[in-house]
Amino acid sequence: MRRSEFDIAVVGGGIVGAAIAFGAAGPGRRIVMLDEGDVALRASRGNFALVWVHGKGLGRPDYARWSARAVRRWRSFADDLAAETGTDVGLEQRGGLLLFLDGEGLTTQAAACRRIADDLGADAFPVEVLDHAATARLLPAIGPEVVGATFCPLDGHVNVLRLFGALHEGCRRRGVDYRPGAKVAAISREPGGGYRLDTAAGTVAAARVVLAAGLGNGRLAPMLGLSAPVLPERGQILVTERTGRLLDYPTGTVRQTDEGSVMIGASKERVGFDTGTETEVLAELAASAVRMFPALASLAVVRSWGALRVMTPDGLPIYAVDPSGTAFLATCHSGITLASVHAGEIAAAVAGGTLPDVFAQFSPERFADVQAA
Repeated sequence: MRRSEFDIAVVGGGIVGAAIAFGAAGPGRRIVMLDEGDVALRASRGNFALVWVHGKGLGRPDYARWSARAVRRWRSFADDLAAETGTDVGLEQRGGLLLFLDGEGLTTQAAACRRIADDLGADAFPVEVLDHAATARLLPAIGPEVVGATFCPLDGHVNVLRLFGALHEGCRRRGVDYRPGAKVAAISREPGGGYRLDTAAGTVAAARVVLAAGLGNGRLAPMLGLSAPVLPERGQILVTERTGRLLDYPTGTVRQTDEGSVMIGASKERVGFDTGTETEVLAELAASAVRMFPALASLAVVRSWGALRVMTPDGLPIYAVDPSGTAFLATCHSGITLASVHAGEIAAAVAGGTLPDVFAQFSPERFADVQAA
């Protein structure tokens, strides 16, 4: 193989790309991270910042196990980032709840959690079904309309901006060459081996390539003979003014940040690449949140935004490697939760040049019929 400028080129500087670059970096390994910069359609910028396994993997125990592995490793991952970069990412991991305003919804969720546990067997993670009184003991601020909740003690949340900053600082300290404003226009294989990447900031050569560009993977993957059937899904979020401690645990739609503001989200809309907001949708989110926590009605909303999730047809991640073992693909919509294992197993696979057989269950080949259609 001809000599390359870099050993690994990671395309994408969001949470997924930065976690992989951070984990793959090591002494003598030359890595470049090519990023559009803040103009990118980042899921990272609008993420609800949950570290979450609760309710994931219904009918797909492989995904439930992968998510649980990630959640269980998050504390050591956060500690490693703090030790290396000096940044506390604000991880709170004492449990999380899904609240319900109707009994039917709670019954359906409880049944789904039981099925997930049955599918996992000995690997099952704990989930409790709580009535109103039990829920109020954890979250005294709930309103009378909350009929109950499901609770998983593994769940939690982080400060996503600190996480984003810590990953980039960790990459810098480990020698990763970060290049913002370097949107990749084309990738081609070189006759002698390796790849040429044409970017808005010039040409880069690398022995291996990792596509971690979120929605951009749909455009880039075919250049490497890979497939990434990804679709944008908009989520709108509201943020209130800071207030005293109101919520000791995050919920699936309302959480209080470590800085005191309350985040309310998030819608699920198929509107193409539109990152705007709509008053009607935001009003529905706010109304539901106030039914759950009446005290929110007195708080001022200071920000709102829309951001795009990176969704696959079944909502699960895609991991793939080409036959040469030099082109990798990683895409998912749970970049925060999975950051610990992206910096672990996935980064190790990239550095080693092989993707273990266990990841075949997340291959894009599962979408062959969808892509043909």
